[in-house]
Amino acid sequence: MALRLVLALALVGCAAAAAAGRVDLWPMPASVSSGAKTLYVAKDLKLSATGSKYADGKAILAEAFKRMVAVVQMDHAVNGSYRGLPVLAGVNVVVRSPDDELKFGVDESYKLSVPATGNPMYAQIEAQTVFGALHALETFSQLCYFDFVLRVTGLHSAPWTIMDMSRFPYRGLLIDTARHYLPVPVIKSVIDSMTYSKLNVLHWHIVDEQSFPLEIPSYPKLSNGAYSYSEKYTINDALDIVQYAEKRGVNVLAEIDVPGHARSWGVGYPSLWPSASCQQPLDVSNNFTFKVIDGILSDFSKVFKFKFVHLGGDEVNTSCWTTTPRIKSWLVQHGMNESDAYRYFVLRAQKIAISHGYDIINWEETFNNFGDKLDRKTVVHNWLGGGVAEKVVSAGLRCIVSNQDKWYLDHLDATWEGFYMNEPLTNIYNPEQQKLILGGEVCMWGERIDASDIQQTIWPRAAAAAERLWTPVEKLAKGATVVTARLARFRCLLNERGVAAAPLAGYGRTAPLEPGSCIRQ
Repeated sequence: MALRLVLALALVGCAAAAAAGRVDLWPMPASVSSGAKTLYVAKDLKLSATGSKYADGKAILAEAFKRMVAVVQMDHAVNGSYRGLPVLAGVNVVVRSPDDELKFGVDESYKLSVPATGNPMYAQIEAQTVFGALHALETFSQLCYFDFVLRVTGLHSAPWTIMDMSRFPYRGLLIDTARHYLPVPVIKSVIDSMTYSKLNVLHWHIVDEQSFPLEIPSYPKLSNGAYSYSEKYTINDALDIVQYAEKRGVNVLAEIDVPGHARSWGVGYPSLWPSASCQQPLDVSNNFTFKVIDGILSDFSKVFKFKFVHLGGDEVNTSCWTTTPRIKSWLVQHGMNESDAYRYFVLRAQKIAISHGYDIINWEETFNNFGDKLDRKTVVHNWLGGGVAEKVVSAGLRCIVSNQDKWYLDHLDATWEGFYMNEPLTNIYNPEQQKLILGGEVCMWGERIDASDIQQTIWPRAAAAAERLWTPVEKLAKGATVVTARLARFRCLLNERGVAAAPLAGYGRTAPLEPGSCIRQ
């Protein structure tokens, strides 16, 4: 009831936001100043690049500009008259670097300036890279609104000066295509929605024990483990997804989870199973197992250009190794117990990944069990709970935070307030250790979602975490209720853009309780 009262007040507040000069941006930029003048955005808003060193050979900027204009106009008929109105004629984008390769840690900072006077008037974006410019265009789009009286696009509170940069280089969202297949257009729609809150890593948990939906050229029978003939991705589908994401400033992190969570691998290659009746983890004693992993990662290296690959390593039940006579004999021959074999498997898989140019991400069980043996290129992915990240960085390893009690989207009882208040640097005070926290990730595990409801389960809770990962810590609200009105407005903006973001009031994937404004929900 208290939240609903806050949302009701938010409706009144949003109506007067422009007049009061309130900053209704999500995530909150590092520095914002605004004025009191209303401008109107030309229907044929122009993109210019005077002074830029970036040639836009891949049309990354030009296509992003077209998308920005489309979401600003929101499919309204912009058919009013601009006569006598102060009109913003265009946006001039200056990118200092000619490089258009999306790398981990790329400079995503930008400066956005919107004038209040001039003839013609142009907004100005300055960024070190084109990917910073993409974020600036998103911020610009959130300054705009449709004026239903004049039937043109307006922009309140000019002049604007916004300086912005990311707090963490890794701001991720996991999707899971093994528990339920997600068609390519659905994955692309998720990527589009990520850009609205400046998330920049799509963690693609491609395969698991239930399904192996991706075709692997080196070992084509692996995809026999897909749910059906039609619920698969070709390697060209994967490349298409990666290229689609890159043009939007989003890296794609591919995951194969080994040695556990891998029963589906043996549908096409039964020798990967310990036995027909004991089908996972993958057979540690069979050299063919590691040849297959090598083939997968070799094929991955041609498609997934991100610096990292995720090798899983979680929830490994090794009982099949000790109850299968030939594997038990192999363990004895090599002087290993099942724990030793688990470590042997993870470290050998890491070496294969490194040979293909990757740094490795593993789930935290690998660190909890044998952290001092992990390759120093390992990033530990925390998920089980709090307190792990500080141990990881104390050991000198890098860490990604996804503690399930706060940042698991499949936990429908996890509220957006918890997502917002979850701090990756909790109890980490040493500046050098803080640098080892690459960022965080919200996880949309797929057991109980599919194409029909994935977006309303992700949003707006993922956006709450996105501000935590983007905005400077001194600009973050000390309590979630302070940002309720602004997040409510952003959730409605997502709806306007075709993203099925659920209401704030209630738990994840909740439904509206009664008739009323979007912002009240």
